[in-house]
Amino acid sequence: MIEQVKSLETRIDACEDESTRERYNVIKVTAENMIEAIKHAIVMLQISKESLKGPVMNGSMHESILTNDADYDYFGTGSSNFRRNRVIGIKPSVQTLSPEDEALPQTDTVVPERSYSSSEDEDFYDAEDFKSASSTPQKGSTPDSSPSTEEAIVQPQVIASDDDYYDELYDELDKENLGSLESHGSVIAHLLSQVRIGMDLTKVVLPTFILERRSLLEMYADFFAHPDLFLKIPELPTPRERMIQLVRWYLSAFHAGRNSEIAKKPYNPILGETFSCFWKMPGAENNNEKTDGPVPWASKDNLSFIAEQVSHHPPISAFYAEHFNKKISLDGYIWTKSKFLGLSIGVHMIGQGVISVIDHDEEYTITFPNGYGRSILTVPWIELGGKCTLGCAKTGYNATVEFHTKPFYGGKKHKVTAEIFEPNEKKPIVSIDGEWNGIMYAKYSTGMNEVFVDTKKMPIMKKLVKPTDQQTEFESRRLWKEVTYNLKNKFIEEATNHKQRLEQRQRNEAKERKEKGLKVETKCFHEEGEHWVYDRPLLKRVRNSPSSTL
Repeated sequence: MIEQVKSLETRIDACEDESTRERYNVIKVTAENMIEAIKHAIVMLQISKESLKGPVMNGSMHESILTNDADYDYFGTGSSNFRRNRVIGIKPSVQTLSPEDEALPQTDTVVPERSYSSSEDEDFYDAEDFKSASSTPQKGSTPDSSPSTEEAIVQPQVIASDDDYYDELYDELDKENLGSLESHGSVIAHLLSQVRIGMDLTKVVLPTFILERRSLLEMYADFFAHPDLFLKIPELPTPRERMIQLVRWYLSAFHAGRNSEIAKKPYNPILGETFSCFWKMPGAENNNEKTDGPVPWASKDNLSFIAEQVSHHPPISAFYAEHFNKKISLDGYIWTKSKFLGLSIGVHMIGQGVISVIDHDEEYTITFPNGYGRSILTVPWIELGGKCTLGCAKTGYNATVEFHTKPFYGGKKHKVTAEIFEPNEKKPIVSIDGEWNGIMYAKYSTGMNEVFVDTKKMPIMKKLVKPTDQQTEFESRRLWKEVTYNLKNKFIEEATNHKQRLEQRQRNEAKERKEKGLKVETKCFHEEGEHWVYDRPLLKRVRNSPSSTL
């Protein structure tokens, strides 16, 4: 069937009749869905088979299902590629039970009584711990505990030195290798027993050990890991050059947020949670003149960023960045919708960003790719997929960027292609291809070729964030400090306990609002039509300035 789908794709590409192409596409989509269903059925049958053979041993599935035999070929194709990408490749790890383990029930997974749904009621569950023989309970509070969230809010302070932004909990990238999920095999089996293809994953309790040790709000700040590319946009003299530079920055914006091959999940932000940071630009004057923007302790020579979780149903994150002296800003929002796809998890990114280049009176609208967690039974990894658009209504310049997902059979990971167009033209002036987390090459209509973006050689500029003890209680790093500390030290049960306290408080607050008929009051963003925008964008402040000529 996979080969037939590939043959059908070739036929679709060669077909000139639009109605025939559409009929072919319907068949192709149906066949692809069937392939996913078959893959999922194989996994479930294998798990069911093992449940008849005996208990899970020390958190690992039975050896017979998790064979290392490279000749296992569940699809009967005889292809070495299929064997290398077999459905289940977890290495067996059957060990002798300790006396403590023997006291446990036959299965080492404590299954929650129900799955919590954030789409049907105000439950606010993000992830849950499953007690297993692979998780050692840890008791007691951390030696470096932060003030409780019930204490008074700490007022921001102006800080001068880069050293003052050092936070030991975030002094290294979260690159721990999960390895195969063999030690959590029973957890994965339980997760698969809850889901069906196409199911919204807000209905599924996820294990705490897959969390990434930072909030989703902080991950969005990594769009500006190369702020120099973003700040170069307003410096260029022509709309054509500005559009090309915009695409250059956009293609550089995703690799830093996914700096590990291992797929982990950021914390679901708490309603009302905020995250703020800024970047000092090399070579800039970096004077001490403070901005009236989103990060008051940053100067007008810094790129400032703030994000806020503005909604829980649906889960919407709004974010805003600006550089006062360069007169450029980005106002954006994203809400995510997760689906179970068989052997993958898909995260649909709904929303947009609007980049204002104030001195040129231009606004560029951009959209964002979807994310996918692949190989969820072995070593999970992340890829991006989908077609995104970038365009300026005033100048007419526009671009399409397509993130290509790896086919199940053959193909390369992380492939991206892009085309940039002049107004009302169908032939691109620049064509780009490569890997969004590697090197991308550009070919211009003039015949010139160049390395467009090389993420391997470009240094990631570190964002500057106040230490947790100087943050307000709803800022991300202070809010999640206990969870982060315990995850970093592999105290999974303690991390889960702290998470549950945050989630329970949020549920209590939601219940109180409902009883009193109150609405959620956002801090920095508001809704305009179907979009979320920053309350005091740079464009509005500049226009309202007494010296403004706009």
